[in-house]
Amino acid sequence: MLRAKAMYVSLADAVLAVHLGFILFACLGALLALKWRRVLWLQIPAAAWGIYVEASGTICPLTSIENYFRVRAGHAAYEGDCLGHYLTATIYPDGLTRNIQFALGALVLILNLSVYAWLLHKRRT
Repeated sequence: MLRAKAMYVSLADAVLAVHLGFILFACLGALLALKWRRVLWLQIPAAAWGIYVEASGTICPLTSIENYFRVRAGHAAYEGDCLGHYLTATIYPDGLTRNIQFALGALVLILNLSVYAWLLHKRRT
């Protein structure tokens, strides 16, 4: 029983780490395109998904998967060890409102459009 709980906690933490990685890639992945142009084919859909989730209030499937594993481990959602505690506070800060979500989505859009505009300018010159 303890082994199964530990496994579910580990799976929840792994999903949370992947979630943070996806968020970082959606927000900053365009910078990778400065070095590797093919990244654009992955980053543009990732950024679009991030913008959609923030603008629509949709819950990312990674959140549901993580919560499933946490509950299976006998924990409340977003409670756990150090990894879960710090990553959760980063991804789901206290006081997150719809207006803040809209602003975050706009920030992702502006950041990515700026990098892509710079790439296009650089390519043309």
